[in-house]
Amino acid sequence: MKLITSYTTFCLSGLLLVTSSILAQDKRQNPITTAVPFLTITPDARHGALGGAGAATSPDVYDNFHNAAKLSFMEDEASLGLSYTPWLGALVPGISLSYMAGVKKIDKMSAIGASLRYFSLGEIQFTDDQGNPTVNHNPNEFALDAAYSRKLADRFSMSISLRFVYSNLTGGQSVGGADTKPGLAAASDIMMYYQNDEINLGDQNATLTFGGGITNIGNKMTYSDINQQDFLPMNFKFGSGLTLHLDEYNDIAFVFDMNKLLVPTPPIYGKVNGSTQNTLIAGKDPNRGIANAIFSSWSDAPGEPLKDNTGAYIINADGNAEIEKGSVLNEELRELYFSFGMEYWYNKVFAARMGYFAEHDTKGNRKYLSFGVGLKHNVFAMDISYLVPFYVGNQVSYGQSPLANTLQFTMTFGFGKNKSGGSNAGEASDSF
Repeated sequence: MKLITSYTTFCLSGLLLVTSSILAQDKRQNPITTAVPFLTITPDARHGALGGAGAATSPDVYDNFHNAAKLSFMEDEASLGLSYTPWLGALVPGISLSYMAGVKKIDKMSAIGASLRYFSLGEIQFTDDQGNPTVNHNPNEFALDAAYSRKLADRFSMSISLRFVYSNLTGGQSVGGADTKPGLAAASDIMMYYQNDEINLGDQNATLTFGGGITNIGNKMTYSDINQQDFLPMNFKFGSGLTLHLDEYNDIAFVFDMNKLLVPTPPIYGKVNGSTQNTLIAGKDPNRGIANAIFSSWSDAPGEPLKDNTGAYIINADGNAEIEKGSVLNEELRELYFSFGMEYWYNKVFAARMGYFAEHDTKGNRKYLSFGVGLKHNVFAMDISYLVPFYVGNQVSYGQSPLANTLQFTMTFGFGKNKSGGSNAGEASDSF
């Protein structure tokens, strides 16, 4: 059987990177694909409006996803958050991400959190080898998280999160002659957070924050009995933030995140010495262990192989392609992707936000502006964000991007103010 819907590719090899083929440039495309890429989608409207930045924003209940180390800095004794995101609506209808998260302070030094992400990929029509429709299936994935955060000092905390991941893309149908099954994985995050709310910039009070760590460290995932396993989207994240407390009523924050997937970069294969079989000529074998992949992912890019006048790769005596000088480092730097955000609060009641997300052309080419607003009244808060694809130089019209017109909706409930564990940075956002 085979999948005949227009989203076969991103179901089986990486939903988030489908844009690399749609928005392809003349440069050689070499995006990194993983299993369960929904684990990297920003699930809430506040951080969605900040371009996805969240490693060092002021603490809220959605830090179960962004940086669980911040949970011990939460002001509220308990918080509950609900979020809904229709996803890639410009490409295929029916795809959505639902998210629920909760946090409970244990004492002024520690907190626990839990969250559930549910990702629905719409409907798939299976066919037999002759193209005749057989059965319909609604592929879905979910992740269940639990986190523990503790302050190790007044301004520094760390956390560990445990995660169970379930991915059912085929409903047990035979695909390409192979029996399939749901993918299962266990993973963890290790994160840290630093917050100093005693910064003075001239006569201006400010809060400086840093955060980061590694997420989704876990086993490879497989969907069949064939010996083919895919990495989880293991990711290195680092971010910083600066909040200016302008006066009693006005606060403005600037945040920045940098991310890098810690999984192998696809190598380049080619024919050597007249061989009819493709062999690895640039880069490293992607069949590696978890620890090996985390460390080697910083230096395994194949770079740009040189070609002769006939367009064939120039092969050295050792069987490897001759690589353009400096191109390996250049490709490694292209694998970094960035989020920038700005958040303004008036009287701790109304928030306005904007952000920008940027990924290199050859590594997925996701680039977008984001905007959002938030309102808070007593224990209840609501946030909305809107995403607008934005390509410098007008490379592509907005309507062509699968990310166009993405909306996010979030509701948050905070219970019981924690007077001893609060901070100026958290005051602007309270429970969200």
